[in-house]
Amino acid sequence: MQRVVRSLSRPMATATRLQPATSSTLPRIVRYSSTSASDSYEFIKVSEPRARVGQVTLNRPKALNALSTPLIKELNTALRAFQGTPSIGAIIITGSARAFAAGADIKEMAPLTFSRAYLDSFIENWSELTTSVKKPIIAAVSGHALGGGCELALMCDLIYCTTSANFGQPEIKLGIIPGAGGSQRLTKAIGKAKAMELILTGKSFSGEEAEKWGVAARSYPDHESLMKATLDTAETIASYSRVAVQACKEVVNKSQDLGVRDGVDYERRVFHSLFGSIDQKIGMTAFVEKKKAEWFHE
Repeated sequence: MQRVVRSLSRPMATATRLQPATSSTLPRIVRYSSTSASDSYEFIKVSEPRARVGQVTLNRPKALNALSTPLIKELNTALRAFQGTPSIGAIIITGSARAFAAGADIKEMAPLTFSRAYLDSFIENWSELTTSVKKPIIAAVSGHALGGGCELALMCDLIYCTTSANFGQPEIKLGIIPGAGGSQRLTKAIGKAKAMELILTGKSFSGEEAEKWGVAARSYPDHESLMKATLDTAETIASYSRVAVQACKEVVNKSQDLGVRDGVDYERRVFHSLFGSIDQKIGMTAFVEKKKAEWFHE
């Protein structure tokens, strides 16, 4: 690898900049602990259960992890902290075995008026993770993922779930509609006919169906096996070049906004741009020399 770096006139000391950074402006992140929580949070737990993997666990057990404004603010803060931590390569959002998130906090929503919801842009910040976090996010879903919980999972880049997980957009039963992207993302995932039926009837669907329909990438028999598989996948993703991983996420997400021809043109431009990265040189040289690539993430 030294020959590659010298050919690019880059000193080996560059690797020093890749060591985990600390900042007094970021909430403290507990390292390599699957259960310890940051003292900064009330409604979530933050940990690094594997090297280079960050995890946010929703933690309102009495409310089945119902999503409230305070919880979403904490979630966004934790995700921004992971985004700003160079050592983190992938992020997991999960709940408990009983509930990923059983919906939005109805007690918070019930008294809202149109003008208050409109002027305050109610739940707009729920979608912050789709714009502010460039690192891949995996949703690990057990139990209920209804309403806002289903929408939160759909915002993530990848969903793993248990076969018995309970997904759905039951807002029709409350006299409202999905408000955090459910009608859009669910329709893109499963098609108009199935999405229309689910949203108009409020019916739920299982984790087994979620995998069959393409909502989830994989389903597992229980919470324990779900979390192991999710951690394994997150660890694998985090082991690759951060530059290439971010580019992969970018082009796949762009496919949801562009037609095929424009999407392929966009992909090709990003593909060309990666030939300006150090990691492309390192990766291809390591492949030719049958060595393990040691990424610079540059």
